[in-house]
Amino acid sequence: MNPWPRTPLTRLRLRLTLWYVGIFTLILVLLGGGVLLAVRRQLSLELDASLRDALHALQEATRTREIERAQTSGPVVDAVAELRIPDRTLYLFDANARPIIPAQATPWIQSAALRAARAGSARMDFDSPEDHQIRLLAERFTGGSGRVYVAAAVADRLELEDRYASLFGVFAAAALAALLLVAGGGYILVRQSTAPVERSMEQMRRFMADAAHELRTPITILRTRVEVALGQTREPGADMATLHAIEREAERLGVVVGDLLTLARADAGERPVAREAIYLDDLVSDAVEGMRALADRHQVAVQIGSFDEARITGDPTLVRRLLLILLDNAVKFTPAGGRVGVEVRASNGRQLVEIIDTGPGIPRESLPHVFERFYRSERARQETEGAGLGLAIARWIADLHGATIEIHSPPTTGTRVTVSFSQSL
Repeated sequence: MNPWPRTPLTRLRLRLTLWYVGIFTLILVLLGGGVLLAVRRQLSLELDASLRDALHALQEATRTREIERAQTSGPVVDAVAELRIPDRTLYLFDANARPIIPAQATPWIQSAALRAARAGSARMDFDSPEDHQIRLLAERFTGGSGRVYVAAAVADRLELEDRYASLFGVFAAAALAALLLVAGGGYILVRQSTAPVERSMEQMRRFMADAAHELRTPITILRTRVEVALGQTREPGADMATLHAIEREAERLGVVVGDLLTLARADAGERPVAREAIYLDDLVSDAVEGMRALADRHQVAVQIGSFDEARITGDPTLVRRLLLILLDNAVKFTPAGGRVGVEVRASNGRQLVEIIDTGPGIPRESLPHVFERFYRSERARQETEGAGLGLAIARWIADLHGATIEIHSPPTTGTRVTVSFSQSL
């Protein structure tokens, strides 16, 4: 079984999320490692500082007792014996690194004291048999009587490791929580950022499937007509009928392909758009004249209502096509004996074109989908031919010109389509 998700987009989301988590983990490792090393060094410096303070306390106690009693061994021993510093072991040696108090010292401590007696100071780490590391600081100093001593302070680095381990545990917990948040937040961000891609891919898949469906029918009819014609004897009348049928299907196929090409160029932004002063009333008159033949064939009357002069800025070819698409739909969906009314008005700074038909109207459930590519209601599929691309192209043209298309279709009372253009500049 393939452990990866099946869809490419889901795999992309997962990989992007893993990249986010991986990069954040690398940042945490580098930054956290640097911080932990700096903290470890700081803790080590603090331990050395505390040992140095203990040495200075031992030195001051030794000098004070020597001055007060003017004795050599006794007062010094008392001073060391009375000095108590938690978690620190103190040693006092003479100038030759012989222990004064305590009376015995381990060889490595005595060796460090001898090094301090010669060099002035010494610092040493020692691994104890219990797998603990012990740190020692030793300094040479002169007592109140002028006698030379060596003071040594010893601390178990276990306390340093405990503090470091505690800090590391807190950092690891925080890092784990941050990684979980980054993983969850990163996946949400990836989903949001790829949502437009997903919608585009879904639209492309639907577009290709619908295009294949719409193209399959005329292609199948063409192939069937040709196969039947090839299997028959040549007769002028039958051949003429076949050629006319092929011509109709080829024309329908050409219209679908042309509309697909228009939408493809629209999606790619490759269609240049002219910007010039045009008059809607003139374009509407021209479009109505172009639809007269179709209206006569369908026995539909096209009536022109009020016509105001309406000047806009746009592409005359595209605006004319928009008007033809809307008029073509109105005529085709109006039954014989019906009528289509057209008006051009200027209202509230907008230039309006209204097309009203007396057809059966658009079903309420279909209204939200009429501008979708290849969408056709059941009634439209039964009553008229077409691929369902016209209104999608009309919406694209309207959007290019900053116009809006509103459709009002009360049940059984016809349809009113209003195209509203902004005031010309």
